[in-house]
Amino acid sequence: MASEVEFWPMSDRQRELRQKAREFALKEIRPAAKALDETSSFSEDIYQKLAEQGLLGITIPEEWGGSGADTQSYALAMEELSYGYASIADLCGLVELVATLLLELGTEKQKQRYLTPLVRADLKCSFALTESEAGSDLASLSSLAVKSPNGYLLNGSKTFIHNGPVCDFALVLARSQEKGDKHRSMSIFIVDSDLPGFSRGKKENKLGQRASQLSSLFFNDCLLPEDALLGNDGEGFKNMMIVLEKGRICIAALSLGIARAALEESLKFTANQLKEEKPGGNSQTTQWMLADMATDIFAARSMIRHAAALKDGGIPAAMYASMAKLFASEIAVKHTTAAVELQGIHGYSKDSIVERLYRDAKVTQIYEGTSEVQRIIIARNLLRKGLMP
Repeated sequence: MASEVEFWPMSDRQRELRQKAREFALKEIRPAAKALDETSSFSEDIYQKLAEQGLLGITIPEEWGGSGADTQSYALAMEELSYGYASIADLCGLVELVATLLLELGTEKQKQRYLTPLVRADLKCSFALTESEAGSDLASLSSLAVKSPNGYLLNGSKTFIHNGPVCDFALVLARSQEKGDKHRSMSIFIVDSDLPGFSRGKKENKLGQRASQLSSLFFNDCLLPEDALLGNDGEGFKNMMIVLEKGRICIAALSLGIARAALEESLKFTANQLKEEKPGGNSQTTQWMLADMATDIFAARSMIRHAAALKDGGIPAAMYASMAKLFASEIAVKHTTAAVELQGIHGYSKDSIVERLYRDAKVTQIYEGTSEVQRIIIARNLLRKGLMP
């Protein structure tokens, strides 16, 4: 019988990174997950250790402090880290996306100042897109950066920003042109948190992934130097597309890690029922539930590996990344719900791992584009191409 490694061929580098992430999740993340969830705190210790293990900036070249690995390695690591605790995987994903934009768009000076310190955990970042009236529709954002003799004057606010309470800098998408096409009037700015006019809102009290902290960010006549502009003026929306595929593959893998943890807890619970000769362990309902979990997890992993392989091959992967994100997030919610139901009142207790997994899963259907947005992207690709390739 073929092993998983034989069925899914992996390079030595991919296998090494997956194993490193797996061991880190078991040794460092899982033991801390309950306390981090309860306190909704940022773990500086785990953040530093992620960098030491080469798990920040996984696809960033070694010359800039990253691991120089491919998207498939990144997806494998994200699954393992999320199996440990999704909030930590989410932090790793945030660094990856911000680092990718800095790598692709940054000047030599910007990369030296922000990129290398970021992947070495010397700096903490945020990715500030969402506004109260501009969630999935970024074209509606109203934050404005007006050109001035000394740079740009930024005014506006962002809401529900990951790492907002602790970031040292944020990549902020704002309008830099008051007139013209909405999609061609945005720019990305690097905004240091110690600038006058920069302030933060309260830390949000979230349902799940509680150690992945959120807050609003406010910009009141925040004067940015000219070199705060990342990429070309007016190309911010276009430049955001650089990380869309990777971001959706990332959340798909994170969702998969949650679902896998739910299956493992369900198997442990069922095995204990069988050991104690309780009727639930042998019921057809339980068996079908476990079979559906395992089947969907295998399907999600297949979709993620396919999308990641396309991206590594330089082949457009937008539709497949959206399929993977949609499917993996939906099954994470479905099967964490099933895991709670399987354990009954024990699964509903705050002392239960599946209770946390159930809460952690829901947001995967929302961030990096809601399930409805993913369906629109998939349908548009189908209609444009006529048939799936």
